[in-house]
Amino acid sequence: MFKDCIENVRRKQPLIHNITNYVTVNDVANVILACGASPIMSDEIEDVKDLISICNGLNINIGTLNKNTIEAMFLAGKKANELGHKVLLDPVGAGASRLRTTTSIQLIEEIKFDVIKGNISEIKTLALGNGSTKGVDADVTDSVTEESLDHTIIFLKEYAKRVNSIIAVTGAIDIITDGYQSYVIRNGRTEMGKITGTGCQLSGMMTAFMAANQDNVLEAIAAATCTMGLAGEIGWRNMQATDGNATYRTRIIDAIYRMDGDTLERGAKYEIR
Repeated sequence: MFKDCIENVRRKQPLIHNITNYVTVNDVANVILACGASPIMSDEIEDVKDLISICNGLNINIGTLNKNTIEAMFLAGKKANELGHKVLLDPVGAGASRLRTTTSIQLIEEIKFDVIKGNISEIKTLALGNGSTKGVDADVTDSVTEESLDHTIIFLKEYAKRVNSIIAVTGAIDIITDGYQSYVIRNGRTEMGKITGTGCQLSGMMTAFMAANQDNVLEAIAAATCTMGLAGEIGWRNMQATDGNATYRTRIIDAIYRMDGDTLERGAKYEIR
C-alpha cells in the first residue's frame, strides 16, 4: 500500500535528475530531499546525458521553456529511455502558447514517458491537440467536479491507453489512471493554490516515488499525490495567526519531511475506480 511506497523512497534514496522550472527549482529540490530522495538540477546540454546515466529517474518540467532547455529535454529523455529509467513530463502551460503545446506533443511523440502529469486543461490540450489555459493554471471551464468526474475518468483512461502512459491530473479532485484502473484523490487544501510551485514540487516527488517503486508505478504516483495533499492539510493545521503563504510553503515541506507510512495510510483520502 501507500505506506510501502513512501518507505521505499526513504530506504532506496533514488537520485532524481530534474530539468525543471527556474521559478520553483529550489522548492522542487527541497521536496525531493524531504521525501527521502536526492535531487540533481541541470538543463545544460553538455551535462544532461552524463547526469542521467547516474540517476534513477528524470523529471521534465516545461515551466520556463527556452531553446536550450528544449534540446536538453530531448537528449535527457532519450538517454533515460535507453537506460530504462523512469521519466515524467509536466507540460506546464500547454495550451497557453504554441511553443509550449508543440514542444509537449513532440516530447510525447519521441520519448516514452511513464507519467504525464498536469492540470486538466493541460492534459486536454495534449489529448485533443489544442486547448487553452489561464496562464499556467487550469481554465475554470475545465475544472473537474463531482458532476463531471465520471466523464473525465473515461476521457483520461482513453488518453492513457493511447499514449501508453500513466496520466495524473491534479486539481480540487486528483485523478491518476493507467487506462484501466483509476485513483480518485481528495486530499489537499485550496490554499495550496496560493503558493507558486506546489505542482512542480509534486512532479519531482512523483518521479522519486516511481523510481523507488518501479514495479508498482500507478500506486506510487497515487501515494505521492496523497502525500502532497496530506502535507497541505497538516501544514495548514499548523499555521499561526500571523503566518502567510511563504510560511505555508515551508510548513508543507516540513510535513513531507516528517511524513511516515502510518501517517500517510491514515490520512490518504482516495477511492479506486
